[in-house]
Amino acid sequence: MAIKDRFRGFLPVVIDVETGGFEARTDALLEIAAIPLKEDGGRLVQGDAVHHHVEPFAGARLDPAALAFTGIDVHHPFRLAVDEKEALQSIFDQVKPLMKEEQCTRCVLVGHNAWFDLAFVNAAIARTGIKRSPFHPFTSFDTATLAGVALGQTVLARACAAAGIDFDPDEAHSALYDARKTAELFCYIANLWGPPEKTQ
Repeated sequence: MAIKDRFRGFLPVVIDVETGGFEARTDALLEIAAIPLKEDGGRLVQGDAVHHHVEPFAGARLDPAALAFTGIDVHHPFRLAVDEKEALQSIFDQVKPLMKEEQCTRCVLVGHNAWFDLAFVNAAIARTGIKRSPFHPFTSFDTATLAGVALGQTVLARACAAAGIDFDPDEAHSALYDARKTAELFCYIANLWGPPEKTQ
């Protein structure tokens, strides 16, 4: 079944962000990774990832507790961060052609506790003035919810363990690593069910 038929015209794209706090409007977006999903022989699989370290926007709040949790050093000389607009535009430029290729009308954000990632993406879109975001502004697919139903676990590491997916806690809280594991988990759950029956 084509992606557009399986997901009601949506192209699922896994997004993970690392941030300087919990408030999307005031706290810095520091890292973002995106992985579009695709169909391969009847199974959902990961596409190519896009990943950026992000410079805090002017006046952004950086909560020391959040930085300690993620281990991000905003001032590290080899961080090679880009501004929010460049990071988002890079992701949009990758997913828009895939969306058209799959004849989808919108991308849908897939995340673990997806409301958090979507809030930061939407706040960054608003700050940068980017027009015509490919992402639906409020619909998302949440792997915490899906894993709670399918596996009885809502924490990413525990859900991966229940699914037999390797998870290295030392690599966690990197946007790229967490996005890859979230994508692997979503594909695992989606492939358990398989595509729905077509209705007339």
